[in-house]
Amino acid sequence: MGPLSYLPRSVLGVAQEIVRHLLKRPVVGVAVAARTEDGRWLLIRRADTGTWALPGGTVEWGETLRTTVVRELDEEAGVDEVTIGPIVGVFSRPDRDVRFHAVTIVVSARVAEPSRPPKNPLEIREARLFRDEELPAPLAMGMDDMLAAARRGEVVFE
Repeated sequence: MGPLSYLPRSVLGVAQEIVRHLLKRPVVGVAVAARTEDGRWLLIRRADTGTWALPGGTVEWGETLRTTVVRELDEEAGVDEVTIGPIVGVFSRPDRDVRFHAVTIVVSARVAEPSRPPKNPLEIREARLFRDEELPAPLAMGMDDMLAAARRGEVVFE
């Protein structure tokens, strides 16, 4: 269990409302359904929730989506070699992420095995490769359906 799970729902609700007023717009981010050549899926373990997730994050000012994908795989998973594939989908349900309303573009990618640990252990505890039968569930931030769509080869627009 991560620190967010210990907060009362009412506190999360207030924090979410404050962020909504500060941001006034959904946050744009990317998530990567990344696989190695031998078919293993790359997941990261989040420090805040302790749960596994697809690597990814918010697009920084002045960045393209492609640059964000490469940067996030480097920072969160220690991956140097990335070949970006097709878009898996755009996920925009406002209730998906407890922190804020996010519009997440999920892309597929072929990646090399991680060559080093995550750059910020306060954010990401570890990166690991999983075979299909080993995939943990549930994933953080409502990412189960994102990974399921990638596994089925389905394009989603929500």
